Amino acid sequence: MSKRTGSAGNGVAPKTGVVAQEPSSYNKQKDLLSSTKGHFSLLRVLHMADYITELNGFCGVMSIFSSLRYCLGDPAEKTNLYLALAFLPFGLFFDFMDGRVARWRKKSSMMGQELDSLADLISFGLAPACVAFSLGLRTAADHVLLTAFVLCGLTRLARFNVTAASGDIPKDASGKASYFEGTPIPTTLGLDALMAYWVSQGWVLDQVPLGVWFQGTVLEVHPVVGLFVVHGCLMCSKTLHVPKP
Repeated sequence: MSKRTGSAGNGVAPKTGVVAQEPSSYNKQKDLLSSTKGHFSLLRVLHMADYITELNGFCGVMSIFSSLRYCLGDPAEKTNLYLALAFLPFGLFFDFMDGRVARWRKKSSMMGQELDSLADLISFGLAPACVAFSLGLRTAADHVLLTAFVLCGLTRLARFNVTAASGDIPKDASGKASYFEGTPIPTTLGLDALMAYWVSQGWVLDQVPLGVWFQGTVLEVHPVVGLFVVHGCLMCSKTLHVPKP
């Protein structure tokens, strides 16, 4: 979530965030989307910040593919696992830059806001869950809990879009929301850093920290998956207010 809409606290700063949003920018893009015809017309409608947001999504998708490639290859060869983790900080970089570019160019749009949320879901929700699966969290219970984590991210981003439109969150003098409701979804990078440490120590597959509980039963689960569950709950929290820097 970058500073794309100056009106609410989503994950990271709201994206197409001109501090004072210009309705004309929204209306112009809306009109273009409904009227522009011809080949590649959609590409002509996107703002520069939107293309940077697409790079965030690109990093998330590439991380997912790298995780899949690791699952298909030799478990002892961890290059693809490192690549899966390395793409995610780049996603955060582009998530930060799209907001900066949007404010610099004074261009904001509802499409940019939606792109931002979808890209964040891929890079900071689905991609980390795929890395966790690749590391060894592969039981049925692990799958359910990792899915719950991704859905928490999805719900948080949807709430952001609603609060961005309603303007319910208090704002400072510049028009920016004064706090985040729940932890921003890019804070998932903390889990990514932890998983990178596990990979560096060889704590993957059968060596995942804390081992397995209820092994051989339908409830077989890796207790470390609880970190994803806790993080998902923190993202969805209504009462947790994280001050913006």
